Amino acid sequence: MKMAIGIDIGGTKIAAGIISETGELFKRAELKSDPSDREKMFVKVVEAVEQVLEDSTYSLADMEGIGVGVPGKVDQEQGVAVYQNNLPWAQFPVTSRLREQFGLGRITIDNDVYMAAFAEWKSAQTKSDETFVYVTISTGISCSIIHNGSFFRGAGFAGELGLIPVLSKVTGKKLMRLEHASAGPAIEKLAQKKLQLASLSTKDVFESYQDGVREYQPIIDEVTDTWAQGLYSISCLLDPHKIVFGGSVIVNNPFLLDIIKEKLKSYQIPEQHHLLNQMVISTIKQNNGVVGAGLRVFEGNKKS
Repeated sequence: MKMAIGIDIGGTKIAAGIISETGELFKRAELKSDPSDREKMFVKVVEAVEQVLEDSTYSLADMEGIGVGVPGKVDQEQGVAVYQNNLPWAQFPVTSRLREQFGLGRITIDNDVYMAAFAEWKSAQTKSDETFVYVTISTGISCSIIHNGSFFRGAGFAGELGLIPVLSKVTGKKLMRLEHASAGPAIEKLAQKKLQLASLSTKDVFESYQDGVREYQPIIDEVTDTWAQGLYSISCLLDPHKIVFGGSVIVNNPFLLDIIKEKLKSYQIPEQHHLLNQMVISTIKQNNGVVGAGLRVFEGNKKS
């Protein structure tokens, strides 16, 4: 069985795993990022790879290659991390540095959301002629589109759902970017402001809502409504066959999907309602970035 290493790099943590060509995750390692310096960050990536191989029945020699998911804009052909909000890796030559470090010829690099989307697309067994969208709601909000079996990239920055303007009641019904309105940190700030509480986490918000605390109802209504507005843009522009949701906010709170569907339906016209039955939450969850990165090694540039 062919194996590869998948790496999911973020500003908070780095996860690495050994992935089979069928998408099975054999071993996973995770450690904290060090975004204080570009070289220190790279050292952490190396440590993650070494850690996942430690005490494993597989060695580096058994690997077909390494797949890497990096936030922000990526130059696939040159193997360079071009731009990120949360890493010190502007114009960082990821591919050449990993090749130099580990001696493997096949190194695949892409945006982290695209890597996660690829794993979800494979898992969903979407037909090759369909339009598939992966949406992540976590510290940020973004999406990736796979159409007719290939990523839709635009000029290189397609899928930035979090940048779409939505109408937010919090700002007095003014427009603001979706990510600023209802990503994880925004939910926390919204709850703290509305309830006048200095210490309140996103997790607390969802738990209190599920416990029936009435004060949290308007917060959930506001957040899910802005998500529905963003998703309606996807529904109108792409009319996708399926949407899979990932990211800690929605994966850890699956009850949100029914609320989203209800609110999205209120925006849609009947011809768009088919999408409501094709919206699901990821079953791969926090491993989709690692699995997708590993799987891309076997695909080469076929889905680029």
